[in-house]
Amino acid sequence: MAKYWQTKTLAQMSTEEWELLCDGCAKCCLVKLEDYESGEIFHTNVTCELLDTVSCRCSNYEGRHQVVDDCIQLDQENIISLGWLPQSCSYRLIADGKPLPEWHHLVSGSGETLHAYGASLQGKVVSELNVHDDEIEEHIIQWVD
Repeated sequence: MAKYWQTKTLAQMSTEEWELLCDGCAKCCLVKLEDYESGEIFHTNVTCELLDTVSCRCSNYEGRHQVVDDCIQLDQENIISLGWLPQSCSYRLIADGKPLPEWHHLVSGSGETLHAYGASLQGKVVSELNVHDDEIEEHIIQWVD
């Protein structure tokens, strides 16, 4: 029997289905820098202050927009236009008509599979609470999707 993510578009999903689709990689929680002249986006290995870097989940998901003023709410409208989202993002995959990867919790049945597979940021990042603003450029890296 087909699963909801195989039969529904992102726009057809309920709020609960949308939230369940998130793979928990936390890559959308990375601090990104933009060159204002060229518009180029640079990724860092620094995460939002609210990210629990062990579980790769937001420590204040419901109140995140009140704490972090530039936290972007992913939705059906902006998934395609946010070019900095990784190609492995579950929302992007479904929007592009592609299947979820084998490590996704909806496929594997376990929320730990993505960590074991190395698909999350677990063990690869530092919280912005531990990085001074003057040092952020030293944390620019090239992520492999």
